[in-house]
Amino acid sequence: MAKRKLKKNNTCHSSSVASVKPKSQKEMAQTEKSATFALAAVALVVAVCVAPLAAEISSSDIHHHKHLSLKMDEAQLTVNNELSYEVQVSWMSQRCYQCLYQQLGVVPAGLEPGQPSSVNFVVSTQHEITLQINSTPIELELCKIPFHFGEHGNYSLWVKTLNASFGVNCSVVTDKDPVNSYIPILVAFLIYALLALVFAIGKKVWGLDAVRGLVLRLGSSMETERLINSELGPTRVVPPVTDNILPPPLTSSRRLRSLDTFRGISLVIMVFVNYGGGRYWFFRHESWNGLTVADLVFPWFVFIMGTSIALSINALLRAGATRCSLLRKAVWRSLQLFIIGVLVINPNYCQGALAWENLRIPGVLQRLAWSYLVVACLDLLVARGQLDVLTVDAWWSPAIDFLLYWPAWLCVILLEVLWLFLTFQLPVPDCPAGYLGPGGIGDMGLYVNCTGGAAGFIDRLLLGEKHMYQNPSSRVIYATRIPYDPEGVLGSINSILMAFLGLQAGKIILHYRERPKSIMSRFLIWGLLLGVVSAFLTKCSTDQGFIPVNKNLWSLSYVTTLACFAFVLLMLIYYIVDVNKWWSGAPFYYPGMNSILVYVGHEVFEDYFPFRWRMSNSQSHAEHLIQNLVATSCWVIISYLLYKKKIFWKI
Repeated sequence: MAKRKLKKNNTCHSSSVASVKPKSQKEMAQTEKSATFALAAVALVVAVCVAPLAAEISSSDIHHHKHLSLKMDEAQLTVNNELSYEVQVSWMSQRCYQCLYQQLGVVPAGLEPGQPSSVNFVVSTQHEITLQINSTPIELELCKIPFHFGEHGNYSLWVKTLNASFGVNCSVVTDKDPVNSYIPILVAFLIYALLALVFAIGKKVWGLDAVRGLVLRLGSSMETERLINSELGPTRVVPPVTDNILPPPLTSSRRLRSLDTFRGISLVIMVFVNYGGGRYWFFRHESWNGLTVADLVFPWFVFIMGTSIALSINALLRAGATRCSLLRKAVWRSLQLFIIGVLVINPNYCQGALAWENLRIPGVLQRLAWSYLVVACLDLLVARGQLDVLTVDAWWSPAIDFLLYWPAWLCVILLEVLWLFLTFQLPVPDCPAGYLGPGGIGDMGLYVNCTGGAAGFIDRLLLGEKHMYQNPSSRVIYATRIPYDPEGVLGSINSILMAFLGLQAGKIILHYRERPKSIMSRFLIWGLLLGVVSAFLTKCSTDQGFIPVNKNLWSLSYVTTLACFAFVLLMLIYYIVDVNKWWSGAPFYYPGMNSILVYVGHEVFEDYFPFRWRMSNSQSHAEHLIQNLVATSCWVIISYLLYKKKIFWKI
């Protein structure tokens, strides 16, 4: 995942505020084909429409920026000091919980009355920050100013003495208006929305008999169709005649498009944010507590993997497969995922050839492998091949999809008890018990080397610092110093819970396959219950709860919150795609059918054209957004072409 880090400004011996820096099947056939090839046009249209914005953004830096060169998510702040003594300017991000102020710089005393001394600084525009003005050398606080600066704007901070008093007045004045860096997102959204509307209208028009007849008459096969119809009559689809004593085919044997659509949505967003997401902060992982768009997709992928486990194991058991053979298959698949994660898409390739001395062991595919293996084993313990013979008259039958698998639930609960015990009771050297903070400058700098508490300690103990992720997102705002791995050992317990909740969604589908309303109502009930648990754990706050929502820790509240979202989203997609068939799931359906190939491919070919190219202005959100949308669209088109060729990579 893309990461950010603090930078230093060399002007006037001051450090700048943290900023973002890049690191680097038949009726719908025609409609789906048109929809897919139109995706290629989307990238071009976005480029044409948005490229002028990039030029506007880049050219806006020329005027009024003679002293400082601004990059993305930066603004210039000129501090004018009219006081008779020098002042120190410090800053703190509003997203930084209980943090120390960081020094921005020192402004000398005013030259004489009416002639202030001025110093230019670069400040971050991602989040609101609080500026603190202190006198030196006695460190007396003069004023505090919360302000949200705009990208590439010019601002002046005036520090003056109030008339007839010893008080100090501080005020921020906008010298040059900032640019609107969110316009490219709006343009891209409108283009995609318009394209979706055109597809919907085109599908309705194509469904008209008159239109289809006109297209056939104008096609190259018009004469062939006439001859066939004149000799044999019009072709008709005759439904097969079945004996009434045969039961209708089970709908569970039919692949649910909603599941692949859900997986595809998660995967497409994951690819987009991994490629950079236009370098917008909300398409990057949250520094510590809280959620951004980038924090949603991986848990959803784990969730739908659990749903697929329930359906596939049930189908294989009905087909006559033995549990031992399925166990061997699960172990082999998990091993393949782990090896691919360690040896193929390891982020250490950025540092050159792989070496054991600094090989990162945890990772996304590694966590998928572990979660898949454990949940598949749990399901093999309790799964039933034939569900039709189960009683529906018992008092507990309304909860059969839950109570029937109580041994597996017991195992998961025990795992969660283990997570809670290790998280809150494991002694961590020089850190308080149950510490869930980021360390660094957080918590007033008292626990600098306690990043992640027990989770970080266990990883450093079992893996070693050199085998962990070296640039965690906590460095962006909290300026942490030690490595921390968001896919570490302790968090893997909660990823098992996430996959198991997805498994529960699969059990609901299996038990109520002929009753869509029951499926949707149970999805909503599970979403509500998990939402209540999340509200309790977090106290409906970002930082004040018992267990905050935290992607780096994969905290319990993070899993319950994302599982709540997943149940509700899956219910909506199931209703739209499989129940009412208002939407085929395209284009997300296609990458969802080839998820492993798309994920591994986008990582391996990340630095190759057309997924990346040299930009004329690397400090433009618009150019990054165009590049990332083109790259993501390419993988959607590739997955569509593979689908048409019936090429699927299964492991």
